[in-house]
Amino acid sequence: MIEPKYLEVLSKIYARLNNTNVNWAVTGSLGFALWGVPVEVHDIDIQTDMVGAYEMERLFSEFVVRKVTFSSADRIRSHFGALMIDGIKVEIMGDIQKRLEDGTWEEPVDLNCYKRVVKVKEMQVPVLSLEYEYQAYLRLGRIEKAEMLRKWLHDEHKT
Repeated sequence: MIEPKYLEVLSKIYARLNNTNVNWAVTGSLGFALWGVPVEVHDIDIQTDMVGAYEMERLFSEFVVRKVTFSSADRIRSHFGALMIDGIKVEIMGDIQKRLEDGTWEEPVDLNCYKRVVKVKEMQVPVLSLEYEYQAYLRLGRIEKAEMLRKWLHDEHKT
């Protein structure tokens, strides 16, 4: 069950992005919850490309709490930024790349390959597939979350 405050903020994001050229998808815990995975939602994560990240910053300028900039950590790099909409943190991630086992970086993800649509209220929300999310969490070394998704996918496909 997704708390109404997250759906209200999602509808504001959807309203501003729906008729733009921004290629975006919900990811993270809200993405899982939209698929029906029983998780607690603490924020909203939006994955896009580099151009989309900076365009989102512009479209939501009054909500920016961290400007979009390129940032790199041990296993992931992206054009990261953050918004605060009605007290809900919205993370923007553009052109995410995950480090491969040989130490090189994968090419930025083509969202169109992994984007699916989930109908929520009157919205057709783009959400990343759970199969993609499972692989991404494995690659990031977030085994517990990957295992939770694997179990959920396995149980769902049995019914």
